[in-house]
Amino acid sequence: MKKLLFILTIAVISLQSCNASQAKNNGNENSAEPAETVSAKTENEGGSVKLTKEKFLKEVWDYENNPQEWIFKGDKPALIDFYADWCGPCRKASPILEELSKEYDGKIVVYKIDTQVERELAGVFGIQGIPAFLYIPMEGKPTMASGIARTDAETKQMFKQNIDNLLLSN
Repeated sequence: MKKLLFILTIAVISLQSCNASQAKNNGNENSAEPAETVSAKTENEGGSVKLTKEKFLKEVWDYENNPQEWIFKGDKPALIDFYADWCGPCRKASPILEELSKEYDGKIVVYKIDTQVERELAGVFGIQGIPAFLYIPMEGKPTMASGIARTDAETKQMFKQNIDNLLLSN
């Protein structure tokens, strides 16, 4: 499948990320704590939603039937976190995104895709380093960003700026 040409990269100073080569070194490490457990989202709680390929095709974009054209199926702007349990920066970003998913509940949806489980979805977006984040506005094309900032506070601020500027600015 052709890589999506319209996905742009946002440059953020001092990013931390993991790449595919680190997966080989860290993938079987016993010390790696799994990313937070994503609980089932209820309408009153907010929280992130874990995506499978089937759910992605139904709720986000049916790339099998529309491979050449981005057609967002959601009813709210979305942020997708591409992560892996072994990735340190992913584990740092996870609780921040969970907090923001509750803060922005009703305004955006925060999804999570485990790149070790949903390899096809990671491949569709050309994910080579994680964490990677896809910001999907209601209109227009999505924007890809990767990595986190040096501190939790800077990372949270980065996410808030991206959410406000890329998803909620309309």
